[in-house]
Amino acid sequence: MAMGGGGGAGGHVRGRRRARKRPLSEINVTPLVDVMLVLLIIFMISAPLLSVAVPVELPKTEANAVDSSNEPVVVTIGQDGEIFVGETPVAWDDLLQRVTEAGGADARENAISVRGDGRAPYQAVARVMARLSTAGFTKLNLITDTSGATPRADDGPE
Repeated sequence: MAMGGGGGAGGHVRGRRRARKRPLSEINVTPLVDVMLVLLIIFMISAPLLSVAVPVELPKTEANAVDSSNEPVVVTIGQDGEIFVGETPVAWDDLLQRVTEAGGADARENAISVRGDGRAPYQAVARVMARLSTAGFTKLNLITDTSGATPRADDGPE
């Protein structure tokens, strides 16, 4: 009599039990953590690049950065004297209205940061700051590049 490997009715072999598939009760979170760390790194690198989109070359100074608790309204003066509130170009006559709108209900009490391109005419930056000051905006900040580079000797008096 020959012994067959899969004989018998129903194909049941004595002594061997078929492994039952049980539902997996554990969730593997390692791939989720990997993806989240990669996304965190991407956002940490790209976030500073998205802060201001109007390209200007800020003048170099040795001053320290100013700590601020809330986000100020940013007024930018480009190389050609063009004025921006945030990223929106603004006409000279609409400057006060746009700054007030951007500042909210208590705009005159909020800080306003003025970013003047280093190649912009000094008169353009001074006119914007004077106009804001005479309109009652008291907290005006002049933004400069504090990257640690010292000004060159031919840039002007120290």
